Amino acid sequence: MENAPLFTNDTIIFGLLMLCLGIIFYTSAKKDGFWFKFYKVVPALFMAYMLPALLTTLGLIAPEWETTNNLGEIETHKSNIYYVASRYLLPAALVLMTLSLDLKAVFNLGPKALIMFLTGTIGIIIGGPIAILLISMVSPETVGGAGPDAVWRGLSTLAGSWIGGGANQTAMLEVYGYNQKLYGGMVFVDIVVANIWMALLLIGIGKKDRINKWLKADTSAIEALKEKVSKFSKDVERNPSLTDYMIMGAIAFFTVGFAHYSAGNLSPFFKNLVSGMENETLRNSLTFLGSSFFWMISISTIIAIILSFSKARDFEGAGASKLGSVFIYILVVSIGMKMDLTMIFDNVGLVAIGIVWMLIHAILLIVVAKLIRAPYFFLAVGSQANVGGAASAPIVASAFHPSLATVGVLLAVFGYAVGTLGAIFCAELMRIVSP
Repeated sequence: MENAPLFTNDTIIFGLLMLCLGIIFYTSAKKDGFWFKFYKVVPALFMAYMLPALLTTLGLIAPEWETTNNLGEIETHKSNIYYVASRYLLPAALVLMTLSLDLKAVFNLGPKALIMFLTGTIGIIIGGPIAILLISMVSPETVGGAGPDAVWRGLSTLAGSWIGGGANQTAMLEVYGYNQKLYGGMVFVDIVVANIWMALLLIGIGKKDRINKWLKADTSAIEALKEKVSKFSKDVERNPSLTDYMIMGAIAFFTVGFAHYSAGNLSPFFKNLVSGMENETLRNSLTFLGSSFFWMISISTIIAIILSFSKARDFEGAGASKLGSVFIYILVVSIGMKMDLTMIFDNVGLVAIGIVWMLIHAILLIVVAKLIRAPYFFLAVGSQANVGGAASAPIVASAFHPSLATVGVLLAVFGYAVGTLGAIFCAELMRIVSP
């Protein structure tokens, strides 16, 4: 079995991804002509996501692939680019983009961010059972199955992923004992549907003014925060020296190293602590504490917030958030390469469930945003903090303004805490309505 892409060397793949970014930024900087009109409709961040997806779809690159060795055994190979981007560059970006944070101004954004996040959570909880009900009317076999093969058990892992993240998803796999041979199909639906939704959110960012007008949203608090950060950046702006870049690199990556070291000690400690709890519900709801990714992101963010009260915040004038944005864009292209557009047609039934599910999530968000006049920023970030978690919520938030990345992280970390309990509630509802 051979499904290897044309390029399997990570150095070459990374070069192609950086070429994509170079082309996007070169064309998006045009002040007139076709590209100027194009990027008024399609955001550059969306293109940074789609170009790598096209390379994967065309078979030039791939996040993982299989080959057959001389003994006839199938070997799985995996690109490490996403791992490096999410484990090294993402926390470094969060540090650099949070240095200029005005925590008081973030709290002044009010409760709407939390309301939209919780709305997104409720949308996922009720969306699963409603999707099963609707699809069962058209194709009962798609949502059938018995015992460990029951589709609702597999969908419970999607609920865990779309409310919390990878740790919650794994917890649901353990809780409901879904057939692990079929689990790959659920991961596939997760990737396809979540990435399609993220792409739509990114497109919406390009039309945020029109959307906010329709929502009759009050964006004054967000604009005040952006203006405050921009003014501070201008006040401390200077021509960055090599020393500035080296110190920013030291601050960012020492923090990343410390966060990894701490996570490496905290995650096994809490994993053992949680696994020893007698109460099964409590044990399952606290599974995320055993995730090293959770601790790494949390510790990086906490240290960055502490640094924002020190003189380190002056490095914003030397381009700290711009450097952080470079790392974020590298993360975006590494996420984009995980999406093969042809996968949509590989399992139409399960993908249909996922799309209906996400549609319900989206409709509820839009209705509540309209009712409370929440800005599109809160809708997009509240959704992505659920569906995408800590890896992609700051991407969407920083697309509005680098200073807002921390809002995405804080909501996503909250998602870890409610992910497993919310997913269990959703799974039980799906079990009740399953044929």
